[in-house]
Amino acid sequence: MPQALPRQTRPELEHDCSRSTELGYESPETAGFIRCLAHGFPTPLARWHYHDEYELHLITSTSGKVFVGDWIGQFQPGQLVLTGPRLPHNWISMDLPEGGVAERDLVIQFQHAPILASSQFIPELRELLPLLERARHGIEFFGLHAQAVQHWQRIKACQGLARLAAFCGFMSDLLRCTDYRLLSNTQLQSADSDTQLEQINAIVSRITDHLADPLPAAALAQELGMSQSRFSRFFRRATGNTFTNFVNLVRVNRACQLLLETERYITHIAYDVGYNNMANFNRRFLDTKGMTPSEYRRQGAGRFGTG
Repeated sequence: MPQALPRQTRPELEHDCSRSTELGYESPETAGFIRCLAHGFPTPLARWHYHDEYELHLITSTSGKVFVGDWIGQFQPGQLVLTGPRLPHNWISMDLPEGGVAERDLVIQFQHAPILASSQFIPELRELLPLLERARHGIEFFGLHAQAVQHWQRIKACQGLARLAAFCGFMSDLLRCTDYRLLSNTQLQSADSDTQLEQINAIVSRITDHLADPLPAAALAQELGMSQSRFSRFFRRATGNTFTNFVNLVRVNRACQLLLETERYITHIAYDVGYNNMANFNRRFLDTKGMTPSEYRRQGAGRFGTG
């Protein structure tokens, strides 16, 4: 009897060499660093995977479940999501007609390095950097469906400098969009100085590296030479969360990763991320993710398109 293959729990890394024109990719000779792609469903392209490029997804047909990092949600036509480098993602259509659909996603891929390098000499491109930083957690934009379709078609129809100009127009609309949400994990906001940024990064590293250890805000405030009230204001300004809420977010997000990538018992996972009380863990998880840990694990199995 053949040995069963182990259940896949980790996303697949997509290499550039696998991007065949037969799957809808533009040839390297015609595409620069901005690449357009349209595909239907089902397709080998729709799987739990990640890659080094940013990817802008516009859903044009079907509805179902979307998985971005540790976030699980619903999608329908018109959804627009920007995923950052190496952020795992997958869209699973649940209402397919017989035979599937010829077009479901309009996609734009682009790389980080050319934008970062160019921004050192072209100040206008620096406007993109905060957007790209947010994209590392996945951004869902609202109210841009019609414009997004037009932008994609314009970029697809252009080459060379005209394509770059059309791409910048699309990015400009995304920059001006104020109706959006971040999907996966927590997001640090700007600090007032490099020193404060180093301080907040050190605190966040302490939290993430020692989730199971108690870390009172009073002790951190004392280390920084701050009163507790001043530390609370400083932390909230830098992260957009109170210290307690931030710690709970990080713990729940780490629990999500363990639920998706391991077979550990939920009680053990709760202990691993710093919760000694299961009722408290379940309550925090439900408040953050809108479902129980067991339901999250069950739904998470669907990110491979098999659950």
